[in-house]
Amino acid sequence: MSSDFPVVFALYPNITQLDFTGPLEVFSRLPGARCLTASVVGGLLEGSGGIQFANLLRLDEITDCALLCVPGGYGTIAAIEDERYLAQLRRLAASARYITSVCTGSLLLAAAGLLTGKRAACHWAWRDSLSAFGVIPDPARVVRDGNIITGGGVTAGIDMALTVMAEIAGRDFAEAVQLAIEYAPMPPFDSGRPELARPEVLAAASKRLDAARADRDAAVARAAARTRT
Repeated sequence: MSSDFPVVFALYPNITQLDFTGPLEVFSRLPGARCLTASVVGGLLEGSGGIQFANLLRLDEITDCALLCVPGGYGTIAAIEDERYLAQLRRLAASARYITSVCTGSLLLAAAGLLTGKRAACHWAWRDSLSAFGVIPDPARVVRDGNIITGGGVTAGIDMALTVMAEIAGRDFAEAVQLAIEYAPMPPFDSGRPELARPEVLAAASKRLDAARADRDAAVARAAARTRT
C-alpha cells in the first residue's frame, strides 16, 4: 500500500462514538495511514453521550481519500437529509479504494446513492430501512459487496476494520493488531443479537429504540424519495 493512505472519517452531530472510535483504533495502525476526522462545518462536534471531538476538518477541505468510513448513530436521522453531507460522501467515495460504514452509516451511504442494488449490513433495528433505497439488507456482521464493506451495529465496526486491514496489509498483520488491542470479545451475556436475546430483553430494547422510529421512518422515506427523482 502507499506510504500515504488517507483514511477519512465523515462525521456528523450525535454519532455513536464507538462506531467511529472503534474503527479509528484499528485503521490508525495501518502502515502509512493518515486518519482524517471531518464534518460538514469542521471545528467542534458533539457525539452521543455528550462526548466532543475538536479540531475537525471540513469535509470539503479533503482532496484525497483512500478509505472512507461513515459511522452511525441517532444523528443519522438528521444527516440522512443533509444534502451537503451526502454530496461530500459521493465526492469522497468516487476516488476511494474502500468505502466502509458502521451501524446506520450504511443508510447514509444508501441515501447518497452509493449502495443501490448492493448488499449491506446495518444495525438490526434499522436494517430493513435499507430496502427503501434499493439496497439488499444482509444480517451478517460484516458484509462485502465490491469495494464497499459495511458493519452491523456499533461493535461490528471493529470487525469491519480488521476485515479491511487484512485485505490491505495481510492477515498476519491484522491478527497482530487484533492481539495488540486484545480484541477477544467474551460478553457476559449472550444477547448481542435479536435472535439470541431473551424475548423480554428484546422487547425492552425494541421499545427504547422505537422512540425514534417515527422520525427515522419519515426521514428515510423523504431521503429515499429524493434518490428516485
